[in-house]
Amino acid sequence: MVATMVASMASRFRTKAMVDLCCLAVLFCAFFVPSFGELQRFEHPIKSDGSLSFLVVGDWGRKGHYNQSKVAFQMGRIGEKLDIDFVISTGDNFYDNGLKGVYDPAFRESFTDIYTAKILQKQWYSVLGNHDYRGDVKAQLSPILRSFEKRWLCLRSFILQTELVDFFFVDTTPFVDKYFIEPDHNYDWRDVEPRRTYLANLLKDLKSALKNSTAKWKIVVGHHAIRSVGHHGDTPELIKHLLPILKANNVDLYLNGHDHCLEHIASVDSPIQYFTSGGGSKAWRGDLKLNDNHAIKFVYDGQGFMSLKITEKGAMIAFYDVFGKVLHRWKISKQLHSAI
Repeated sequence: MVATMVASMASRFRTKAMVDLCCLAVLFCAFFVPSFGELQRFEHPIKSDGSLSFLVVGDWGRKGHYNQSKVAFQMGRIGEKLDIDFVISTGDNFYDNGLKGVYDPAFRESFTDIYTAKILQKQWYSVLGNHDYRGDVKAQLSPILRSFEKRWLCLRSFILQTELVDFFFVDTTPFVDKYFIEPDHNYDWRDVEPRRTYLANLLKDLKSALKNSTAKWKIVVGHHAIRSVGHHGDTPELIKHLLPILKANNVDLYLNGHDHCLEHIASVDSPIQYFTSGGGSKAWRGDLKLNDNHAIKFVYDGQGFMSLKITEKGAMIAFYDVFGKVLHRWKISKQLHSAI
């Protein structure tokens, strides 16, 4: 009798999911901007005053533990105050080993049930982290998840276009050599292998998209840091393959997670500003590689998140801790492209 009831409930759940998926397909077609086989493109409106506000959080999915719930609460409070338009996730969305499938309860336990503030029901734009690649990657990318949670959008690499900013989300995990040789973990490389071809196509498409962008601001989002003084530090593969493309195409900001801290590092040979927002839950206290590098503007080895408000003339960036306290502010003038 119990088995029959469970089977019946599962059948109704799948049926509802398929109905929702059909509705989602219609919405997706309206939301998606065809890109003729290149990086997928999406559009998001800006405010009537010409501004755009959003939060950035990474390395969060721990079912509320390690202060994830507290960070989420402050995100709701700050998000409401700033009237954010959306949220960006810099990856490692579900610990320790991604999702097991589209019906994995970890999605609800680490996302739906945690980010409950009304303002956080806005659209989320997410990239994958290395921990996400340890699970069923296609589950996170599946439109079935969006039938449960319409605010969820996670793809390997894609472009988000607004009237003010073009965001370029980059799948950085396949760049990192060690993930392909380390024996301790298994990674889901479906649709990535052959790796060399995958990365060559990604870099080609990204270079073309950046070159053709006419946006006032260009922001690139990835999971791994290009510059960091945290536990993992710089990512040599990104410095070699990705950074030259960013420099050549006037990218303003690079946003990442991976290191479980908050950082602001200025480039010493280009206008690029590097921001790490990887404090969504578990942080690594005292695990910093500090030095006398004058490019380090701010670093905090605790939990938190960041906000950005962008206008045609400038951008205001702020970092917050688990109590919502402002730890660091940075203002950039677009005309001068320098800090004030």
